[in-house]
This record gives sequence, C-alpha cells and structure tokens, in this order.
Amino acid sequence: EKNKYDSNEKILDTKIEDEYIYTDKVFDKSIKTLLCHKYGEPLSIPILNLNSGDKLYFSFDVLNSEIENYNYSILHCNSNWEQSDLIENEFVDGFNKEPIINYEFSFNTLQDYVHYNFIFPSKNIKPLISGNYVFKVYAEDGSLAIYKRFMVIDKQIEIQAKIKKPSLPSYRYTKQEIDFSIFNHNFKIHDPFSDLIVVIKQNNSENNMIDDLTPIFVKENELVYNYDDENNFFGNNEFRNFDIKSLRYQSQKIKNIVSDSLSNNVYLFKDKKRTFDRYSIQSDINGNFLIHSQESWKNAIESDYAYIYFALDIDQTTLGNLYVIGKLTNWQLTKENQLKYNKIKKQYEGKLFLKQGYYDYMYALKDTIENKIDIGFVEGSHYETINDYYIYVYYKSKVNRYTKLIGFHKISEKKLF
Repeated sequence: EKNKYDSNEKILDTKIEDEYIYTDKVFDKSIKTLLCHKYGEPLSIPILNLNSGDKLYFSFDVLNSEIENYNYSILHCNSNWEQSDLIENEFVDGFNKEPIINYEFSFNTLQDYVHYNFIFPSKNIKPLISGNYVFKVYAEDGSLAIYKRFMVIDKQIEIQAKIKKPSLPSYRYTKQEIDFSIFNHNFKIHDPFSDLIVVIKQNNSENNMIDDLTPIFVKENELVYNYDDENNFFGNNEFRNFDIKSLRYQSQKIKNIVSDSLSNNVYLFKDKKRTFDRYSIQSDINGNFLIHSQESWKNAIESDYAYIYFALDIDQTTLGNLYVIGKLTNWQLTKENQLKYNKIKKQYEGKLFLKQGYYDYMYALKDTIENKIDIGFVEGSHYETINDYYIYVYYKSKVNRYTKLIGFHKISEKKLF
C-alpha cells in the first residue's frame, strides 16, 4: 500500500469560529500545499481589484485517494483581520456558499492525493466592497478545513515609495528605510491621522510588519511618511533555497535523495550560521516557493511529495527555539517547522513534508527573553539585501461601517545601494 502522510487526523474544533483575529490556518492535517494567488501568477499575493476582471486561483491537496466534498464561503474583515460588523448581503453578491467541484487524482506519484481547486470570483459569489476577506473552506461534515486571507482593493489613492539606507548612523549597515508618500487628489480624507491605517510588510510577512505610522507632513494632496527610525526594517539576508523539481537527480543544495516503496526522502547539505559573514548577492524569490516537477506534464497532479531534512550547524542556544521559516511554513512558527537539537551530531535538525518544486527558506530564532522573532541571529542582517516591500492603505469609513482598502503598492530594490 502506498505511503500516507504521518498525520491524517482532522482537527474538529467547534469553538474555532469564535476566533477573534483570522489568520491563515489549515485545520485538517491531511491538507497540504494550500495556494492562493492571482490566476496565472503563481508568485503573486491574493489581491483583487474591485469590479474588475481579476481572478484568484485557490488550490490544495488532500493526502488520500478518496473524493471528499468541500464548500467555501467568504468573510469580510477589518484592517486587523477581525470580523467586520457587516451582514453577508452587504459584502457578497450572490449566495455565500459555493461547492468546490474541480478535483483531480494524483498521477504516477508515490504519495496519493486529490488536488482540489476553484477560481474566484465565480458566477454565484462575488465581493461587493473592498477590504480584507477570508476564504472559509468546509468539509462535507461541516467541520472547518481552511482559513485563507485575501484582499479586494478599490484604488482611490497613489503611493510613491523608495528604499534607502537608514538615516540613523547606528542602522546604516543592518537596516533598510522605507520612505513613502500618499497622494489623494480625488479622494477626500477628513482626518489622515485617525481615518487612515497604513501597513508595511517585508516580503509580505507579518512577523515584523509596521502598522502604526501617521503622516509627519500633511500637504494639500500629499501625506508624507519620511521617518528616520519608525519605518526601518532589518535587511536580513538573501534566502537560502533548495530545488526538488527532480527527485531523480541531485541539485546544488541536495546532499542525497533516498526513495523506497513508502516515501521520498531528501537530505539537504548542512547549513551554517551566517551572522558575521559579509553580504553576498544571490538570486532568490524572497521567501516564496513554486510547485514544479521536471518529469511531469501537469505540475498540479504529477508532482510528488517528499520529506525534506534540514540540518543547521550551530551550538545549542538557550535564548529560544529555532525554526525553518518562509512561505513554505506560511511565515509561522509551529511544532511542525521547529528544529530539534541533536546532541551527538551537535546540530539542529528538522523535516518538512513538501510537494516538488523550488523553495526559499531561512532560519529564525524565537527569542524567549524579548518575545520576538530574530532572523539575524542565524542569518545576519545587511542593508544591501534585496527585499520586497508591500504597502497597504486602509480607510476607516464611519458612514459605511467598514474599513476600505484604498491603496496598495509593492516596491522592490533590484540593485545594491
């Protein structure tokens, strides 16, 4: 019998609906490789322009060989991802329940799975207003299977931004400063200090996002956010990566591939601490991943799964726990991606069960003393690092009782400072 993933049990928590803040979550352990992006753009974030032809592609795998029935609905949220006070017919055009009818069985893979997908908006369910939303996927028995965030923008303002060396001398070689202005030529903002919420994310991760900035200058049609300190991010380092598009041949970062009748096992070369290394430019996809199989015609159903084994050559630390982090772990710190210390080999080790493709990753320390996530502890931090920055601008509409998403801007520095 073909291998099934270690943990196929479902988490059935009837109280989960009462969560205050909605985050990306998979409640069914047999669900893997959850993807949500613009249709035809696999490395994009899930954001739509209101009343446009934009489409999102939503997909996931269920690690078994039996068909299950899934439905999805959408939920409107405020800027901090709390459920808004609106009723369904105020933010949904149509019926707020749609069956997921597109599915395919895996083909010629060691791990059996069923691949499900849908395209949003559909004929039966469309968003009426802008803002933050959550896809809620339900299994046939009514249990929650997935929460996945997405956004709808009604563009009303323009954003201009630049990435620069920090103004403060103490951060000149470790951080990056994001200066930007908001231009509201045709959109009335009564009080920019209380009506606007600006969120900045580095590589679209929430671990170090900035969400408490107000303009330092207010001009006729321009709001200026040129701070010296409050808009700084640690540059961190270029991402590590590994390529498992082929399970027959070893790519650059692969030490060994062992496959048997039960599973594929990929062992990466041992990683080393980069805290005090000089900056070295290398190509990456800023923490993202891409599903692909070299030996297949259809990546979605012919890409196999494998256990990926990580090893980090670093002395045991008492400051906190170490994790593999990136889009491959949804930027979250969980038991699944936590490393364990091997006293005999004197290294940290971990494994993840992943679908074939190309993956970026880093190592992060959860600092228990200061209660923060510290990437620089292992990876170092350089002002030259090439990062993507995402700026979201929300407008708190008192009249309409909800928070609009009125501006979005992505900026990437493609050259060294």
